[in-house]
Amino acid sequence: MNNLSTLRSLDQSLPLSEKMPVLFLGHGSPMNAIEENEFVSSFRKLGKEVAKPKVILCVSAHWETRGTKVTAMQNPPTIHDFGGFPQALFDVQYPAPGSPEMAQETKDIITKTEVELDHHWGLDHGAWSVIKHMYPDADVPVIQLSLDYTKDPQYHYELAQQLERLRHKGVLIAGSGNVVHNLRRVAWQKLNDTYAWDWAQEANDKMRNFILDGNHDALIHYHKQGSSFAMSIPTPEHYLPLLYTLALKDKKEEVELFNDKTVGGSISMMSLRIA
Repeated sequence: MNNLSTLRSLDQSLPLSEKMPVLFLGHGSPMNAIEENEFVSSFRKLGKEVAKPKVILCVSAHWETRGTKVTAMQNPPTIHDFGGFPQALFDVQYPAPGSPEMAQETKDIITKTEVELDHHWGLDHGAWSVIKHMYPDADVPVIQLSLDYTKDPQYHYELAQQLERLRHKGVLIAGSGNVVHNLRRVAWQKLNDTYAWDWAQEANDKMRNFILDGNHDALIHYHKQGSSFAMSIPTPEHYLPLLYTLALKDKKEEVELFNDKTVGGSISMMSLRIA
């Protein structure tokens, strides 16, 4: 199928709707799935404020692959991709349906790379631990788009831009990660407290300013931003979902920050809505 035919097919199969916002959700500890705190309250409030989507497309820090994949099963399993937590967390199930049709649409709309339809992954905690608070009835289909760990930030930003059309089709696109995420430097005794190491606070403040100023180039090339960024982003997987969110902002849209606090010294819960 050529590109023109593909676009016509997309327009026919996905009716136009009011443009959906795009989100970045700082998911933090998996325990946020079952605990009550200010971050969870904000996710719950967000679910009431945003128009109910037809489908959620989530880019989670916790699904890294060689190449790009999108979940395409009808009933994605709830993945408990962590260890050392209470049994109550492992007992959580989030039985949201998938959307094979939207997975195919996503595959078709991305021309930057060949996207593989995946029938094995499901919903990892980067997705369900936050989405369950927004839509507790699990009545909105959810698909996940993986992060290709072989590619650089510029590549991810440009790939994300190709998802823009889906925002007009009732799809809520959400990146899920943490802009500051260094587990080796976590002050575990302060994990439930608002507390940041100096370098984490410096990086978080700079990121906030770059985001609000629309300086996406600085955020894409975060390796050039000095030692505080190097400490805050020792590996890229929790940071890259932010770029998927920012790449979808148009010039007329506003950025709203929420949950802009750092816990345990080295995990920023900064989240944002673009609309």
